[in-house]
Amino acid sequence: MRFLVTALFLCIFLSCAAAYDPLDPSGNITIKWDVMSWTPDGYVAVVTMNNFQMYRHIMSPGWTLGWTWAKKEVIWSMVGAQTTEQGDCSKFKGNIPHCCKKNPTVVDLLPGVPYNQQFSNCCKGGVMSSWGQDPQAAVSAFQVSIGQAGTSNKTVKLPKNFTLLGPGPGYTCGPAKVVPSTNFLTTDRRRKTQALMTWNVTCTYSQFLARKHPSCCVSFSSFYNETITSCPSCACGCENKNKCIKSDSKLLSMVGINTPRKDNSPLLQCTHHMCPIRVHWHVKVNYKDYWRVKIAITNFNYRMNYTQWTLVVQHPNLNNVTEVFSFDYKPLVPYASINDTGMFYGMKFYNDLLMEAGPSGNLQSEVLMQKDKNTFSLKQGWAFPRKYVAFVKLFFLYTIANYLQYGTVNREELILYGKLNQTLISLEFEFFL
Repeated sequence: MRFLVTALFLCIFLSCAAAYDPLDPSGNITIKWDVMSWTPDGYVAVVTMNNFQMYRHIMSPGWTLGWTWAKKEVIWSMVGAQTTEQGDCSKFKGNIPHCCKKNPTVVDLLPGVPYNQQFSNCCKGGVMSSWGQDPQAAVSAFQVSIGQAGTSNKTVKLPKNFTLLGPGPGYTCGPAKVVPSTNFLTTDRRRKTQALMTWNVTCTYSQFLARKHPSCCVSFSSFYNETITSCPSCACGCENKNKCIKSDSKLLSMVGINTPRKDNSPLLQCTHHMCPIRVHWHVKVNYKDYWRVKIAITNFNYRMNYTQWTLVVQHPNLNNVTEVFSFDYKPLVPYASINDTGMFYGMKFYNDLLMEAGPSGNLQSEVLMQKDKNTFSLKQGWAFPRKYVAFVKLFFLYTIANYLQYGTVNREELILYGKLNQTLISLEFEFFL
């Protein structure tokens, strides 16, 4: 037991310090600046953001990108994005820049803007899919014309102090680094051109920086025991305990009760765990050569429905998934020799939308796995996942103890198993998220 707690603390500490996700070790958002042409007082650049995270999205209201200019640069114009403030441009006569701030803040344009304001991969309200779920939608780009800047590779000064909100805190960006120039193919693919200069900025995500409390919890049950290990009390904090609404409240019939707020503040259903999302793992059937698990995802937030949700599970038997019913599934193999992690997500236009709290605010699926007779067991909590990561455009992490020290599973031990995990999970949330 002492080793278990020590191991968890060590893992938690390292994860916070390095913004490292062991289930997605190379996941990051890369911001690439390609200088496409020089102007009399600066340059025109294409800025491309690639979300290389396998299962972490950027939800509405979208990304916000900021930086600090190295000199006295100004932004003359932008296509596909805009700054949130113009700043003081009073010293300019005639042609007024788009932004004169030393530290501009840039956001994506909304869908439906006029064509002359659009750029490739722009205008999605800052929403970006994960690379693992939809690589084509995991890109965002805009064009910017910079003035009062260098006009050659030797005189250009790279911006510094990059920040990224996606949409809230959690991302840490490194310094800009000059890299080999990007190559481009013409539309007929017979000629190759390249950027005049390219630099990259890499941003990584830390659960610890993102939020104090988790945003989901996990409960467990099995066919061989009537006990349900429920979510811990106040698993996601109890700050909203006095603002929640009971499921039978007359307030739910009010017009506009489900309208999201600009700050995405939740309106939660009153529960003992006070989490927006609950994931339930039920060991349903034990066949001769196979076994079946039922997964249920429930939304308790009356103000938010979630698009392109993602659920990541770690379990040793995911190396032999036979069939997944009503969810899409993709194995995640960050380490070539280990295949114990998988990503579940909704089928497009069928159940990729998790509705707000209420009768339609839940999704269910079942997973059929073939047994490995050398490892399969219903003892020692083996049938329950090692890690549970749920993302519904709002990023959730729920980790379960990897070491269970029980010989058989009966009613008393299952209760003890739940209490032990709830204690350890609350510790991990306090430091990791």
